[in-house]
Amino acid sequence: MPFIPHTDEDTREMLEAIGAKSIEALFDEIPAELKIDSLHGIPEAMSEMEITRLMRERAAMDGAALCFIGAGAYEHHIPQAVWDIATRGEYYSAYTPYQAEASQGTLQTIYEYQSMITALTGLDVSNASLYDGATALVEAVLFSHRVLRGKRDTAVVAETVNPMYRRVLATYAASAGIEVVTVPPGPDGRLDPDRVREAASEPCCAAVQSPNFLGIVEDLPGLADAAHASGALAVQVVTEAASFGLLAGGGRLGFDVVCGEAQSFGIAPGFGGPHLGFFACSEKHIRQMPGRLVGESVDEDSNRAFCLTLSTREQHIRRAKATSNICTNQGLMALAATVWLETIGGSGLRELATSCLARTEELKRRIAAVGAPWKLAYPTSPTFDEFLLVGPGSGPELVERLSKEGVLAGVPSALWGGSWQDGILVAVTERNSSDDLDAFVSALERVS
Repeated sequence: MPFIPHTDEDTREMLEAIGAKSIEALFDEIPAELKIDSLHGIPEAMSEMEITRLMRERAAMDGAALCFIGAGAYEHHIPQAVWDIATRGEYYSAYTPYQAEASQGTLQTIYEYQSMITALTGLDVSNASLYDGATALVEAVLFSHRVLRGKRDTAVVAETVNPMYRRVLATYAASAGIEVVTVPPGPDGRLDPDRVREAASEPCCAAVQSPNFLGIVEDLPGLADAAHASGALAVQVVTEAASFGLLAGGGRLGFDVVCGEAQSFGIAPGFGGPHLGFFACSEKHIRQMPGRLVGESVDEDSNRAFCLTLSTREQHIRRAKATSNICTNQGLMALAATVWLETIGGSGLRELATSCLARTEELKRRIAAVGAPWKLAYPTSPTFDEFLLVGPGSGPELVERLSKEGVLAGVPSALWGGSWQDGILVAVTERNSSDDLDAFVSALERVS
């Protein structure tokens, strides 16, 4: 923003109008330990020219290191057409399509997005209204609690669900009076359906991630059966949406909800976002689904038309009566995902997923050939495009040493304090060429 919109006098008058003593008083409910006085390395104020120069200097510092970072945000090729379309004025500034007669383009885009999500997940209905994968998981748990009429106050959640998602869930579950029971993985990094079944006597849901945080593909049919044996809803979480190109969505394997993160569909990884949460469920529970739903109808001339369906005004203005208080239109990200999916098509998504799998398996073979001190934490478990690598020293130390060799090798697993081994999560996508894999292995050999 090249200007400051409010003068000190403007701010003073607004505070007086609402009866607040200061801007800080507006946020007094935030605990003091969560507040900071300043951002490290960020100057107090700079002119437009100065900040532009600083950003160029900071960008130059990024260099051209090879990236193998995943753990919930993945780097895939984005065709130029995606954001050339998404940043057109009529899309870029569009808001919630309250007036159907003036928003047919936006409504049709959301309808097509929903249609593709249901095709990928294997479920009946999808919304287009969630911030990211973490809030999608929260909504899935709250949804399950509502479906079972609030009579079950426990949610079983796999430890191998992305730890950042579980942290967000812990906050919302506590305020909703829901206890979260965590189930650790077995020695192969996969969940034992029997342990899921025995984790709680009357849970409202069992939420599992596949591919999980360790990159491992779970036994989804067995886990769905385990959830249903406890009378709970089965929830699949997906953080790497590109996996849908090869792996069947949970709806085809007995799951009641499939939710997660669609950032892989045309949205570049950023400093915390923007991301795109998706949520799909069976039609019989549609009235408990959070957010907005776009449906197809006809106008008075019998022409095809689109409108918001099952979207109550409470979602927009009377939050205390809303099904969800954390949903949003998130239309621009849904548009980008729609254009991306339509650009590459079904065969393109399969080709992309196949490439990710092949390159991941190739890197795993090369690491196995290098041998000690490097090893795969779970060598016999099936993975998609991510795996846990174990080597000398701690995970953070390994990442630091490899970064000095020009390789951003992954994310230290020990940062999350799970029951898994201390290592680094390595993600391989279609953007990592054979030369990149050579460079990764060479860096391992140099730091051994």
